[in-house]
Amino acid sequence: MADVHHFLPRSGLYIIGEHFEPIRHALLGIKGSRPETLKYVHSHVHAIPQCRNIIKEMRLSACVQTDTAGAAAIVAQKNDPAHGAIASSLAAQIYGLDILIDNIQDSAHNMTRFLVLSKEHQIPLYRKEDKVLTSLVYTVRNIPAALYKSLGGFATNGVSIAKLESYVGEGFSVARFYAEPEAHPDNPSMQQAFDELKFYADDITMLGTYPAHPLRFSS
Repeated sequence: MADVHHFLPRSGLYIIGEHFEPIRHALLGIKGSRPETLKYVHSHVHAIPQCRNIIKEMRLSACVQTDTAGAAAIVAQKNDPAHGAIASSLAAQIYGLDILIDNIQDSAHNMTRFLVLSKEHQIPLYRKEDKVLTSLVYTVRNIPAALYKSLGGFATNGVSIAKLESYVGEGFSVARFYAEPEAHPDNPSMQQAFDELKFYADDITMLGTYPAHPLRFSS
């Protein structure tokens, strides 16, 4: 998500929703090939570790490609039974490949999260019973234990943070943080947490408040 960190604050776009999409990977090969003929597997940089077990079991050499569909296209172009792809069943149909093994992802709950963006800052009305998230980025001030202190307000006011990621600002001189508290900005606890955050952080940018996707809380 590093590119998104830099892009969103200056994009003029706001997060208005999230979506979790189940991802099912398949091992693809050219027509007539078999799993035992494979020596190389092509896929996206994130799809490869999601299928680490089968890659290790089959002793395949992983080749990183731009995306999973592109990996399937490369295998079809090579037309070599030693080369396979980790991609979707739809990619197999599009590029004329065989599905050698289906559902090869390590985790049965393999998901990809998508953000819904809008030019308008659409904040839902505050209702105590609603489950929402608020995304923001901020820079910690150059004081001892700045990160610890910036998070203290959320802890003392009972606001959970679903995600916290750090990245380096321009010039590698400033640490910036992307955070997703599980609360609405009009929630009194959230307001108190923000009041404390302002003492220890600069350049606080609100990226959006939006409903939590139901799959976030599914067991």
